Amino acid sequence: MRSGLKRKITLWAACFLAWTALGLFMFSQGMVQKLVTKDPFPWWHHLTGWMVGVWLWFVLTPVVLWLGRRFPFERGRWGRRIALHVAIAAFVSIFQLAVESAVLRGIGVFPQIMATYVSTLAFLVILSFHQGILTYLGILGMQYAHGWYVRYQERKQEALRLELRSAELQKQLVQAHLNALKMQLQPHFLFNTLNAIMVLVRQQKGREAEEMLARLSDLLRWVLDEVEAQEVPLRRELEYLQLYLSIEQVRFQDRLRVEITADPEVLEAAVPHMILQPIVENAIRHGIGRSSSAGRIKISAFRVGEALEMRIEDDGPGLSTASSSSAARAGTGQERGIGLANTRARLERLYGESARLTVENGEHGGVAATIVLPCHAMHTGSERESLEAHAFDSVAG
Repeated sequence: MRSGLKRKITLWAACFLAWTALGLFMFSQGMVQKLVTKDPFPWWHHLTGWMVGVWLWFVLTPVVLWLGRRFPFERGRWGRRIALHVAIAAFVSIFQLAVESAVLRGIGVFPQIMATYVSTLAFLVILSFHQGILTYLGILGMQYAHGWYVRYQERKQEALRLELRSAELQKQLVQAHLNALKMQLQPHFLFNTLNAIMVLVRQQKGREAEEMLARLSDLLRWVLDEVEAQEVPLRRELEYLQLYLSIEQVRFQDRLRVEITADPEVLEAAVPHMILQPIVENAIRHGIGRSSSAGRIKISAFRVGEALEMRIEDDGPGLSTASSSSAARAGTGQERGIGLANTRARLERLYGESARLTVENGEHGGVAATIVLPCHAMHTGSERESLEAHAFDSVAG
């Protein structure tokens, strides 16, 4: 309440200074006229005349502002309101001049011109009546201009709040979509692993089944540790992948050989969590799983310019003609398989057109899957917000 009173006092003090400055400006014009016409009246008569007039308008300003609020210009009533305010302006101008005549007559300035009250009022009406109307309308105009500016700022702030709210909702939508894609992958590999354990149990390979269950337990703990993370350092992703591969090693024994190489400079690069596991799982299922002989999977990660490139290669039978055609249609929604489809969807949501996944037959047989994405170190909080904003742009586009 005290701050509101202080604000009002400051506002009216500024208004008083503005009227005073206007009076002094008009006084300077009067002094020029005095010098040109050789006016015999003392300079303080001119100063008094102008200051009395502007200070009376300062006193009348709250009345004019109240009239502006009481009879606002409204759509459909413009003509009547303009006529009303012109009439009020004429009345206020006469009233102001009547009071000014009394004050100036009492002070005794310009005695030859303002000998009586009637002559003073007549002189001021002839000199300043139209100016008073314009002054009234000017105050009214500034009031409406200020009101329009305030409403404009309010609409601007409201639009900004709505925009921020919309952006926040979109970010939440993107995050929910990414989490949904990620959660699809986890039951997918969990089902495949449990199915492999069940096969071992049926084959009465109890020790191998127990070992797979133990390693699966460790793997699930890792998954739960990063359940909310969309990105992890490549180093962490490779550790997670090695734990997954240790489960597959129990299943395939000596038939599965894995080679992992990564440049040291990219080990701290940010990659989507669980981005490699579904690709490697596909390589094992469709490469090693279809062959009775031993197979090799090579995983490599290196930097190419500003991009991080990760390749998963196997030496299996390769893609069939139909599968090759499906791979050529990558990104069109015609490709089957939860692993590859979800991986492409996650890359698109996180990085837009800056990332891609290609699956093709290798030069020396087998299948080569290549993931290319922007190479940057693991994000801080502010950088993560930028990533989410980019994902939002991808959805909005």
